[in-house]
Amino acid sequence: MKNLLIAYRVLATVVGLSIITLLLVGVPLEHVHNVWPSVLPQGTTGQKLGTHIDMVLGTAHGFIYMGFLFVAFGLSRLAKWGIPFTVITLLCGTVPILSFWAEFRAIRKVKADFPELAGGHETSAAVR
Repeated sequence: MKNLLIAYRVLATVVGLSIITLLLVGVPLEHVHNVWPSVLPQGTTGQKLGTHIDMVLGTAHGFIYMGFLFVAFGLSRLAKWGIPFTVITLLCGTVPILSFWAEFRAIRKVKADFPELAGGHETSAAVR
Protein backbone atom coordinates (compact mmCIF):
# COMPACT_ATOMS: atom_id res chain seq x y z
CA MET A 1 0.00 0.00 0.00
CA LYS A 2 2.96 2.32 0.62
CA ASN A 3 3.83 2.50 -3.11
CA LEU A 4 0.20 3.17 -4.00
CA LEU A 5 0.08 5.96 -1.43
CA ILE A 6 3.24 7.51 -2.89
CA ALA A 7 1.81 7.27 -6.42
CA TYR A 8 -1.42 8.85 -5.18
CA ARG A 9 0.45 11.75 -3.54
CA VAL A 10 2.50 12.44 -6.67
CA LEU A 11 -0.45 12.20 -9.06
CA ALA A 12 -2.73 14.28 -6.83
CA THR A 13 -0.10 17.02 -6.62
CA VAL A 14 0.58 17.00 -10.36
CA VAL A 15 -3.15 17.02 -11.18
CA GLY A 16 -3.71 19.93 -8.80
CA LEU A 17 -0.81 21.98 -10.15
CA SER A 18 -1.67 21.29 -13.78
CA ILE A 19 -5.31 22.37 -13.43
CA ILE A 20 -4.24 25.54 -11.62
CA THR A 21 -1.71 26.31 -14.38
CA LEU A 22 -4.31 25.72 -17.05
CA LEU A 23 -6.91 27.94 -15.43
CA LEU A 24 -4.62 30.72 -14.23
CA VAL A 25 -2.13 30.88 -17.12
CA GLY A 26 -3.22 29.00 -20.26
CA VAL A 27 -6.88 29.95 -20.48
CA PRO A 28 -6.38 33.65 -19.66
CA LEU A 29 -3.55 34.00 -22.18
CA GLU A 30 -5.56 32.25 -24.84
CA HIS A 31 -8.81 34.14 -24.30
CA VAL A 32 -7.91 37.58 -22.91
CA HIS A 33 -8.27 39.04 -26.41
CA ASN A 34 -12.02 38.34 -26.21
CA VAL A 35 -12.36 40.59 -23.17
CA TRP A 36 -9.51 43.04 -23.58
CA PRO A 37 -8.28 43.06 -27.20
CA SER A 38 -5.87 45.96 -26.73
CA VAL A 39 -3.84 44.11 -24.09
CA LEU A 40 -3.20 40.87 -25.92
CA PRO A 41 -4.58 40.91 -29.48
CA GLN A 42 -5.42 37.64 -31.16
CA GLY A 43 -2.45 36.13 -32.94
CA THR A 44 0.20 37.63 -30.64
CA THR A 45 2.91 35.52 -29.05
CA GLY A 46 1.15 35.55 -25.68
CA GLN A 47 -2.14 34.40 -27.15
CA LYS A 48 -0.38 31.64 -29.11
CA LEU A 49 1.48 30.60 -25.95
CA GLY A 50 -1.86 30.32 -24.13
CA THR A 51 -3.23 28.16 -26.94
CA HIS A 52 -0.15 25.95 -26.81
CA ILE A 53 -0.30 25.64 -23.00
CA ASP A 54 -3.99 24.71 -23.18
CA MET A 55 -3.41 22.16 -25.93
CA VAL A 56 -0.33 20.46 -24.47
CA LEU A 57 -0.96 20.78 -20.75
CA GLY A 58 -4.69 20.21 -21.17
CA THR A 59 -4.07 16.92 -22.95
CA ALA A 60 -1.40 15.89 -20.44
CA HIS A 61 -3.68 16.84 -17.55
CA GLY A 62 -6.42 14.63 -18.98
CA PHE A 63 -4.15 11.59 -19.16
CA ILE A 64 -2.63 12.29 -15.74
CA TYR A 65 -6.10 12.69 -14.26
CA MET A 66 -7.11 9.29 -15.67
CA GLY A 67 -4.03 7.80 -13.97
CA PHE A 68 -4.95 9.63 -10.78
CA LEU A 69 -8.46 8.15 -10.93
CA PHE A 70 -7.13 4.61 -11.27
CA VAL A 71 -4.57 5.03 -8.49
CA ALA A 72 -7.01 6.82 -6.15
CA PHE A 73 -9.68 4.20 -6.79
CA GLY A 74 -7.16 1.40 -6.15
CA LEU A 75 -6.09 3.11 -2.93
CA SER A 76 -9.71 3.53 -1.91
CA ARG A 77 -10.38 -0.19 -2.31
CA LEU A 78 -7.18 -1.21 -0.54
CA ALA A 79 -7.78 1.24 2.32
CA LYS A 80 -11.49 0.30 2.45
CA TRP A 81 -12.82 3.84 2.09
CA GLY A 82 -16.57 4.27 2.00
CA ILE A 83 -18.30 5.27 -1.22
CA PRO A 84 -18.91 8.94 -0.20
CA PHE A 85 -15.27 9.43 0.83
CA THR A 86 -14.07 7.81 -2.41
CA VAL A 87 -16.37 9.86 -4.65
CA ILE A 88 -15.43 13.14 -2.96
CA THR A 89 -11.73 12.30 -3.28
CA LEU A 90 -12.06 11.45 -6.98
CA LEU A 91 -14.17 14.49 -7.84
CA CYS A 92 -11.98 16.93 -5.94
CA GLY A 93 -9.18 16.20 -8.40
CA THR A 94 -11.10 18.30 -10.91
CA VAL A 95 -11.43 21.39 -8.72
CA PRO A 96 -8.42 23.72 -8.42
CA ILE A 97 -7.17 24.21 -4.85
CA LEU A 98 -9.79 21.77 -3.52
CA SER A 99 -7.70 18.93 -4.94
CA PHE A 100 -4.98 19.70 -2.39
CA TRP A 101 -7.49 19.54 0.47
CA ALA A 102 -8.73 16.17 -0.79
CA GLU A 103 -5.15 14.88 -1.03
CA PHE A 104 -4.42 16.01 2.54
CA ARG A 105 -7.67 14.46 3.76
CA ALA A 106 -7.03 11.13 2.02
CA ILE A 107 -3.44 10.86 3.23
CA ARG A 108 -4.48 11.71 6.78
CA LYS A 109 -7.16 9.00 6.66
CA VAL A 110 -4.81 6.36 5.27
CA LYS A 111 -2.16 7.17 7.88
CA ALA A 112 -4.75 7.10 10.66
CA ASP A 113 -6.15 3.76 9.48
CA PHE A 114 -2.70 2.27 8.80
CA PRO A 115 -0.31 3.64 11.44
CA GLU A 116 2.60 1.65 10.00
CA LEU A 117 2.53 4.03 7.00
CA ALA A 118 2.76 7.13 9.20
CA GLY A 119 6.50 6.62 9.81
CA GLY A 120 9.17 8.21 7.68
CA HIS A 121 9.78 11.78 6.70
CA GLU A 122 7.04 14.09 5.55
CA THR A 123 7.06 15.85 2.23
CA SER A 124 5.57 19.18 1.32
CA ALA A 125 2.43 17.49 0.00
CA ALA A 126 1.54 16.29 3.50
CA VAL A 127 2.19 19.65 5.11
CA ARG A 128 -0.50 21.47 3.14
